[in-house]
Amino acid sequence: LAHDFLSMASRGVVVAPSMLSCDFGCVAAEAQRMLDSGADWLHLDVMDGHFVPNLTFGHGVVHAIREHCPDAFLDCHLMVSHPQKWIDGFQKAGANQFTFHIESDHGGAVELARAVRERGMKCGVSVKPQTPVDDISDLLLEQDVIDTVLVMTVEPGFGGQTFMSDMMPKITTLRNQMEWTKYICVDGGVNPTTAATSRQAGADALVAGTAVFRASDASEAIAAIRGSA
Repeated sequence: LAHDFLSMASRGVVVAPSMLSCDFGCVAAEAQRMLDSGADWLHLDVMDGHFVPNLTFGHGVVHAIREHCPDAFLDCHLMVSHPQKWIDGFQKAGANQFTFHIESDHGGAVELARAVRERGMKCGVSVKPQTPVDDISDLLLEQDVIDTVLVMTVEPGFGGQTFMSDMMPKITTLRNQMEWTKYICVDGGVNPTTAATSRQAGADALVAGTAVFRASDASEAIAAIRGSA
């Protein structure tokens, strides 16, 4: 896969536009527009209509984006009830990172994370706003199973929600527990102001949807988020 994940850490904060906010009538063009505008990752929200009350897309769309954007880092966030069912599909589709929710019926988080990494993908784990970080302590204690912790700063399921600043202590706690080679990602309500707040708490990857896709100039929006962080 094209991007060297760890070398990206030296570039500072990662900005990952969320394709959930794109024009779904021209997904490939929107993906390329984000890359041309300076995106580090493309964040792909996969929702099954069961784990969260929304239905988006699956690995077929991920494969199509990979075909059109062969060098993109595809960060796939699975908001699904049974993420273990989809490891092979997303690996074959070209996902670089496979993030599952600790609250899902995953069948064993450590085993799932190892299976993801055995297939050559990076593995992330996500926590909803009401989930304590203690729920992922077993994963963080294991060596070489988790690359990213994604902290939801909105309730998962829909874009355009208001940033939950009371999640910042959770990020600081995680940053004190995790190696700096691993990412803490914030997802939900990110704009230049909340990016700065997240960065100060210890986050180093920022998922931004409406703040980028609805901006008059996506390049300026991404630069503003990166600059403020």
